[in-house]
Amino acid sequence: MAGGGTFPFAVARAARKNGIEVVCAGIKHEVSREIAEEVSVFKEFGLGRLGRVLRFFRKHGINEVSWAGWVRKDRLFTPARIFSLLPDWRMLKIWYFSLRDRQSQTILTSFAEEFEREGIKVAHSTRYCPELLIKEGLVGRIKPKAKHLEDIRFGWDIAQRMADLDVGQSVAVLEKATIAVEGIEGTDRNIIRAGELCRKGGFTVVKLPKKGHDMRFDVPTIGPDTIENLKEAGGAVLAVKAEGTLILEQERVVELADRYGIVVVAYEEPPH
Repeated sequence: MAGGGTFPFAVARAARKNGIEVVCAGIKHEVSREIAEEVSVFKEFGLGRLGRVLRFFRKHGINEVSWAGWVRKDRLFTPARIFSLLPDWRMLKIWYFSLRDRQSQTILTSFAEEFEREGIKVAHSTRYCPELLIKEGLVGRIKPKAKHLEDIRFGWDIAQRMADLDVGQSVAVLEKATIAVEGIEGTDRNIIRAGELCRKGGFTVVKLPKKGHDMRFDVPTIGPDTIENLKEAGGAVLAVKAEGTLILEQERVVELADRYGIVVVAYEEPPH
């Protein structure tokens, strides 16, 4: 099940290397249609067409699915959303009768339960490409300075609280002051907003999963675009959770971080 970004390509290629034939349902307006070249079967579906997606997978004999790529949650809150999403009855039943709230994890967990009621297991999103989970340590050559470590420690606690509340995965801080907190807009747009609010630059971004994060979906992810946005916004540091964050196109991330003098570092626990 493919959303936006390059992660669906990594999952498809890794599954094929494991001898698995890949059938892909792409989310319309999010997925890159080039994914069709990486899979045996590809079809696009509107975000509200859950019943059709399930029938598509059953038709092709699928009993396990991986969800990969982002979906812009703000599309769920646009005017006249019912006309743009065209939800089917299965989606409407979940949205209006099953959800206790409409936080990301609640929505995704409900979707996963619907898949599994149909006998389709939702697998860990990195089952076929665990090497994409970032390891502890520096990514690149630039080391954090003492002032950066202070901001990482300060921002880590705030980011963890926000993630645990299912508000967002990233915060931007400078001199132990919170500059910007991610909402439904996502990390990249939060970084850009931090740059607009902190014109002097030099801020630190901390991005974390919630404690006990369900690794089947919405795993925190960084890639070349993250570094480009940090450069544009004037950010100096990106700190993430080791073994709990995906890093896409790592060689390119290292190249850009070193070129721009940006610290990229992963910790299992906040630095002392």
